Amino acid sequence: MNSKNLLYRITINSKVLAGKPTIRGLRISVEQILNALAAGVPEGDLLEDYPELEADDIRAALAYAASIIADEQVYPLEAA
Repeated sequence: MNSKNLLYRITINSKVLAGKPTIRGLRISVEQILNALAAGVPEGDLLEDYPELEADDIRAALAYAASIIADEQVYPLEAA
């Protein structure tokens, strides 16, 4: 599945987790997934801890984070 298709798994609804991006409308946020991966939690453990989660959901969270960073603009600072 390519990144564009994965992003359809990310939903934003103001009535679910205060509008944070979630996985398929579940109460599992992209932030939770990213924090767990950053802490070294293996993908298999996440899938076991959250039975409704699918491997493509984890890839979708990563693709979403990458898409946010891709739009980030960086400006060089000059020394004063």
